[in-house]
Amino acid sequence: MSKIKITFPDGNTQEYDNGITGNEIAKRISTGLHRDALAIEVNGEVWDLSRKIEKDAPVKILKWQDAGGKHAYWHSSAHLMAEAVEILFPGTKFGIGPAIDEGFYYDLDLGSHTLSNDDLVKIEQKMIELAKQNSAFTREERSWEDAVSYFRTKNDPYKIELLEELKGQKISLYHHGNFTDLCSGPHISSTGRIKAIKLLSVAGAYWRGSEKNKMLQRIYGITFPTQKELDEYIFRIEEAKKRDHRKLGKELDLFVFHDIAPGAPFWLPKGMIMFRELEKFLREELDHNGYQEISTPILVKKELWEQSGHWEHYKENMFYFDYEEMTFSLKPMNCPESTYVYRHRIRSYKDLPLRYSEIGRLHRNEISGALGGMFRVRQITMDDAHIYCRPDQILEEINSLINLVNRFYSIFGLKPEFNLSTKPDGGMGDPKLWDEAEDGLKKALESNNIKYILKPKDGAFYGPKIDVQIKDAIGREWQIATIQLDFVMLPERFELEYIAEDGSRKRPVAIHRAIFGSFERFMGIITEHFAGSFPTWLAPIQVVVLPITDAQNEYAQKVYNKLHSEEVRVELDGRNEKVNYKIREWETKKVPYMLIVGEKEKTTDNVSVRQHKKGDLGVESLDEFVKRIVKEIKEKSLSS
Repeated sequence: MSKIKITFPDGNTQEYDNGITGNEIAKRISTGLHRDALAIEVNGEVWDLSRKIEKDAPVKILKWQDAGGKHAYWHSSAHLMAEAVEILFPGTKFGIGPAIDEGFYYDLDLGSHTLSNDDLVKIEQKMIELAKQNSAFTREERSWEDAVSYFRTKNDPYKIELLEELKGQKISLYHHGNFTDLCSGPHISSTGRIKAIKLLSVAGAYWRGSEKNKMLQRIYGITFPTQKELDEYIFRIEEAKKRDHRKLGKELDLFVFHDIAPGAPFWLPKGMIMFRELEKFLREELDHNGYQEISTPILVKKELWEQSGHWEHYKENMFYFDYEEMTFSLKPMNCPESTYVYRHRIRSYKDLPLRYSEIGRLHRNEISGALGGMFRVRQITMDDAHIYCRPDQILEEINSLINLVNRFYSIFGLKPEFNLSTKPDGGMGDPKLWDEAEDGLKKALESNNIKYILKPKDGAFYGPKIDVQIKDAIGREWQIATIQLDFVMLPERFELEYIAEDGSRKRPVAIHRAIFGSFERFMGIITEHFAGSFPTWLAPIQVVVLPITDAQNEYAQKVYNKLHSEEVRVELDGRNEKVNYKIREWETKKVPYMLIVGEKEKTTDNVSVRQHKKGDLGVESLDEFVKRIVKEIKEKSLSS
């Protein structure tokens, strides 16, 4: 039998018989690895452990801790749920059932039956029963004609529609128990690996995301290898409900949403204070890093987007209209227009790098069902920048951006994690330029000793990118900043040039980057991360002064004036209410500091300090407190 060479993540290689499976590799390495293995990554793709490997390949055995392992586990759980639904509701038609970032869903056509919470409990119980049968997931390849015949027999129009797009290809089906599904995989070895199950909710979902299609019912669920992990997840979900930015935004007078403008927030005065603080902080950081701020039009002709490639690749996400025999669009991104700033005069190699920042309003045509508070909006305020540089400056610029990301997120107590996303199917431009761009990003990450996750085929259509993720206070992951290297869209399509040292004309390289991602989404994230208890420098109201009786009103005004003169955002609550009532009320407003002033404080020029969530900090001189809070604000401390 012929041999193949398997390369492991540590660089070691081993020869195996051609056709060896991931199961066999894991078993030969160790009993523990074989026990924990859920799937295998082969050449960057996640496979079943039972699939035969027939070519030399780099591989990684995937466990629960790996994203690919979770994906296979949750994808298998979606199939298990579908089997339970088919048993309980015969005649159900099945749409798609993918794994998602946390858990899975399946889109179902149950005819006239509307699923209830009681139905979810029944399905969940049936899933537990079926999991205990420990049925193996088996992959079968059929001809396209055989697959169509099978799903016609089952009278499943959704699967037949999906098959129409796969005409002429080999089709893979997966079987377990008495259930069969059209699926490319991957799956775990058997249903018995699925231990702890929770179905979370039902929602309406148009078939294939189009409002022109039938509304199906989508069941969301999640599973874990242990009940402890499921319990911890449910706790996080409950905690997330308390932290919901839509709820806190309204309670704290930050922002609200109205049906009159779906997908766009109304920023309230306190929210605008925070918006401006974030804007100020960002501009200070960019000024220190040599950026020049620009502003480009919101409304432009479609010719711009045709030239950039967005009209071909992104048109369905754009708002556009005809006027005076021309087609105009609200810009969905700033990138192409920055080229007009670059081209407004001849550039020399000495001019580069040029770092153009733009805090611009964008509009994207997200479908109604995808909108979700600040996390998915139609009107976006992007903290964008485009850096034009020479090829020999790429590494230095990417290093600078990585340092900027680390510095920025450390202010919020967030630790960034990095992913490298490579060329997607249909990516524009010369493959050699893609290889060069991907290699440049790899070198930047590795030169900074940054561990990263490779995400094959997940780049933008014009270039590879570094995506940055963070985990919030309750362990949820958020994709935020992005750094994209572009040899194609802006430089080539807009024919950008600079005069090289030898007098020749050369193409610059463009680097697209965003640090917040967007102001709206970032505000949503940090509102939930801090549960509305923002650091003092960012809080809309930083201090409230509470006189105990009217006799201290004059001194309370003095305290207020002293803080206000130091540009501290302060309020004076002189209402004729008991001080304990006022303390409780301001505590719910999550103001970082309360200063209680009674007769004793008045006569000694002191203040009694209470800190949000920490309570009474004791008595302090007014001058010392002012000095301390001004320092806390200036240093953007997280101490509150």
